[in-house]
Amino acid sequence: MKLANHKRQRGLAMVEFTIVLPVLLLLMLGVTEVGRALIRYNALTKTVHDGARFAAAYALLGTTGAVNIDAALRTEIRNLIVYGNKAGTGSPVLGGLQPSQIQVVDLGGDQIRVDVSYPYQPLFGAVLPDFGLGSSINTTFTMQASVSMRAL
Repeated sequence: MKLANHKRQRGLAMVEFTIVLPVLLLLMLGVTEVGRALIRYNALTKTVHDGARFAAAYALLGTTGAVNIDAALRTEIRNLIVYGNKAGTGSPVLGGLQPSQIQVVDLGGDQIRVDVSYPYQPLFGAVLPDFGLGSSINTTFTMQASVSMRAL
């Protein structure tokens, strides 16, 4: 009698594992994706800060104290944020980040602001399927980063 109960219990453990496995995998995928998003956001804010610091260092026009952001400086700032260097060579720091997504603004006085809109796309795709339970879920979103600095 004891042997028959033991075999039934082994089958029950397999059924429980089959029920719990998809939930555990979904939880693991969610935690991984949130961690990846946080890493991307951290890299985005660091590059925007570096670009704003570069803009603050080179935007003053001589000793007049007037801020001048010309096309060449704007291009160098955008390249520094996207590629990590002024020349714009190499691969982007963040995949999908384009120079056109960066705005460099003279706020007046001696203040400069750099704004970036980065379209984030998760590893598992732009849309979660509905599996017949309703409408699909869009998983892409735009990360925003903005840094203001006083021109040096």
